[in-house]
Amino acid sequence: MSLGECYRIRSESPDLYLNIYKGHFATSHSHMNYYIDIASNKANLREAKAVAQALAKHYQYTERIETVLCLDGTEVIGAFLAEQLTKPDRYSVNAGRDIFVLTPEHISGSQLFFRDNTAPMINGKSVLILAASVVTGYTAESAVEAVRYYGGTPAGICSIFATVNETNGIPIRSVFDPKYLPDYLFCPAIRCPMCKRGEKITALVNSFGCSAL
Repeated sequence: MSLGECYRIRSESPDLYLNIYKGHFATSHSHMNYYIDIASNKANLREAKAVAQALAKHYQYTERIETVLCLDGTEVIGAFLAEQLTKPDRYSVNAGRDIFVLTPEHISGSQLFFRDNTAPMINGKSVLILAASVVTGYTAESAVEAVRYYGGTPAGICSIFATVNETNGIPIRSVFDPKYLPDYLFCPAIRCPMCKRGEKITALVNSFGCSAL
């Protein structure tokens, strides 16, 4: 089954946009009426760089960042983000510094795990958490808990798309939010209006992408 027609939401940058599909989509946590396809944002050189430039503005002059923790396959964006934060700039608090770009392992669901050789990149460090999207907030909360458990300090949370402004008292900065998609809906499956109307699920969704049914 096809996902249907793809729509594109543009930003001020010609290299920065979202591809979206309208339908009935299900994750392990919730149901949504749009699938936001950010695969290209994460993997395409120009798009990933544009995302990083947009996100860096929130931290470049205010937050010391020592590690970028990349969730949901955002390593390309994370590398560009570290580069952007450390660019020579007399006003930047991170100019000329060295920043780790790190990916966690996952154990037992959403719990994050770091090996003995990577834990020092978190311990005692100011950590910026980078996610592909923050909708329910569960993944971001797990990342915050893991950073604190391993002795780090969460310096912020950022993402390509987010529907919430903060979690655990930490502000969430994003390139896109629901103002770009005012009829965006997400809710637990038990309260899903599309399910109550008998609408079939279009596709299953996780951090890797979607699989049409």
